[in-house]
Amino acid sequence: MKKFVDVLKYTLLLAFSGLLMAYALRGQDLSKIGQALREANYFWIGLTLVISVLGYFSRAYRWKMQLDATSHRTSFWNVYHAMMVGNLANLVLPRMGEVIRCSVLRRMGGVPVNVSLGTVITERIIDVLVLFGLLGTVLLLEFGKFWNFVAAVVTDRASIMEKRGPLLLGIAAVLLVLLVLLLVLGIRNLERLRRNRYFSRAASFVRGILSGVFSLRKVRNQGAFWFHTFFTWLVYYLMDYLAFFAFAATAALGLTAALSVLAFGAFGMAAPVQGGIGVFHLMVSRTLLVYGLSHEAALAYALVIHASQTLLVALMGGISFVASVMKTGRNVVALPEPAETTA
Repeated sequence: MKKFVDVLKYTLLLAFSGLLMAYALRGQDLSKIGQALREANYFWIGLTLVISVLGYFSRAYRWKMQLDATSHRTSFWNVYHAMMVGNLANLVLPRMGEVIRCSVLRRMGGVPVNVSLGTVITERIIDVLVLFGLLGTVLLLEFGKFWNFVAAVVTDRASIMEKRGPLLLGIAAVLLVLLVLLLVLGIRNLERLRRNRYFSRAASFVRGILSGVFSLRKVRNQGAFWFHTFFTWLVYYLMDYLAFFAFAATAALGLTAALSVLAFGAFGMAAPVQGGIGVFHLMVSRTLLVYGLSHEAALAYALVIHASQTLLVALMGGISFVASVMKTGRNVVALPEPAETTA
């Protein structure tokens, strides 16, 4: 039954992605999009792929620095292959790639899942902070261009809150009361809970996650860690900027436009759908419309960027999957067992 529910969930997410893609293409002249794709200079796209490979290596090295700080050392290649298998999994199972890469690393390098998952959480927190920083920078630099868009979003949200405010407040109050009751019951029955083996396992798992989360404080070379963080996002930025030169319609766009594409495109990739399909294309194409591009030119750019990066992840992730299977002699993609400890 659980497998059926999982298959249904991911099928619905894929269908949702397809609907978003259909919405993005609705009413567009597909012949013009096809012409833009045929006339693109794919040398620049190839260059973005080369740079992307460097970015993946840098990100894997940064993750290894976090893992080393937890005293669970493993080789760079174990970390890299686990990360790429996770990226490959995200193309099929949205947001499950983070868990799967930790499972792969446990089987390849013996790093407890809860510890590696804690480092991934820290990594994602850093990425979110960088992303919001980029978004704030874009809105400041291009305030005039994006003001109408932001004003419309804020107006819509205010209208929704005005209509549904009492209902949302009621739901929030009920949830708060339930949370307080759970805390009170937990405190009153703490000793009994400590003797429960399932609670002990869960507590041990959480402690491992926290040790991974706070691993950042123990990273020996903080300068190198933050350099790789900067370099990773620089790679994303260069990918978007250099891809401008592949199309006549975007060749004249500048550095600030690339920053806008990076910020809004990253939000699209963060959406809980397979590989950001549909959401990424909508976010990037709508961003480029602000800079005066036609719908067709904007979609052609988004399609090429997304397709090339997806193919690269499929290739590199596939190689890493084969390498991980060859090393362990079995399928390494499995969900973790909560009972695992940090010992």
